[in-house]
Amino acid sequence: MSDTFDRLWAGLAPLGRDRTTGGYQRYSWTPVDAEIRTWFTAEAHARNMTVETDRNGNLWAWLGEPGPDAVVTGSHLDSVPNGGAFDGPLGVVSALAAVDELNRRGLRPTRPLAVVVFVEEEGARFGVPRLGSRLLTGAITAERARGLTDEGGVTWARAMADAGLDPDHLGADPERLARIGVFVELHIEQGRSLARLGAPVGVAGTVWPHGRWRMDFSGQADHAGTTRIADRNDPMLPFAETVTAVRRAAVEHGAVATVGRVWLTPNNSNSIPSRVRAWLDARAPGEAALRSLVDSVDLAARLAAAEHGVTLASFQESFFPKVAFPEELCDRLAAVVGGDSPAPVMSTGAGHDAAILASAVPATMLFVRNPTGISHAPEERADPADCYAGVTALTEALADLTAAKV
Repeated sequence: MSDTFDRLWAGLAPLGRDRTTGGYQRYSWTPVDAEIRTWFTAEAHARNMTVETDRNGNLWAWLGEPGPDAVVTGSHLDSVPNGGAFDGPLGVVSALAAVDELNRRGLRPTRPLAVVVFVEEEGARFGVPRLGSRLLTGAITAERARGLTDEGGVTWARAMADAGLDPDHLGADPERLARIGVFVELHIEQGRSLARLGAPVGVAGTVWPHGRWRMDFSGQADHAGTTRIADRNDPMLPFAETVTAVRRAAVEHGAVATVGRVWLTPNNSNSIPSRVRAWLDARAPGEAALRSLVDSVDLAARLAAAEHGVTLASFQESFFPKVAFPEELCDRLAAVVGGDSPAPVMSTGAGHDAAILASAVPATMLFVRNPTGISHAPEERADPADCYAGVTALTEALADLTAAKV
């Protein structure tokens, strides 16, 4: 099994990797994305799996004939800018390795089995995360998805069409969704809970509510060398105060909150900016705490903007409520993959396709230990032994859920 995983990993690892930073630039509907999709299709065909592209661009590889009440696993292959190697790909590679392991053991599933690769999970190019699964479930409309644009103004519809797919067919896919009997996504843990517990694999029980909010601070562009401090309407000042308010609010509410994306206009070293556009990412154990956090940040931002003669426009770009995966399913998998004692059942603040599918089908996740907890960065890693343990755990889960027989 380790040889199979290592070969798959070595084949995927170079695609989209920045030789300077070691990070990955894997964005939807780009030439690198096409290479990755070709890689997955070839690996699936090598396992005699039938590959389909659904109306939203998600890839499905079926072991045997597609059918109802299917057990589905998989993840995503796109990345954040300069992202790590494991976030998403670990779930896809492990799924293919688990198919090999079932075959090696001579186990034949009695339920249909599929491996899926969801598009635009990170939202790195078009701004909306989990787009492939959201389109599948109808959590976002086709009209909105078609109109999403990247930084160059290219729409999702245009990019999808350039990749050879028809954006006119975008949208909810109830027939395909009805095929799924259960979905299990394996993912590297984005945190250190398993490291602290000394466990290589865990099961997701809940996903924190989370969302993204945009804040536009508008002031007056002017000359940095000739404009008196008293005469300035500099949007950078209330923005800076807002960033510190975000940190205070996160600590106060037992949450996490980040301003990690900022656009400046005109973005010149000798100009006072006219606009600062920033995005707040906030996550909390409960929705009341999350809403309170966002409200306190918004109030601090408005007070700071008024003090500096700047206007503020803010709005919610996305929101995902708390997800509780089915307790019976989580306990079942914890017992199956845990060996002598059940695997730990955990909460996570990271969003995943499994959380989107959970609104429509039974779903949960397996997490593989991350020794440093670092994710969304080139330093993200998992030890080989833990990766192999993840493949073994996923194999056991799939064998159990599909009632595989010799």
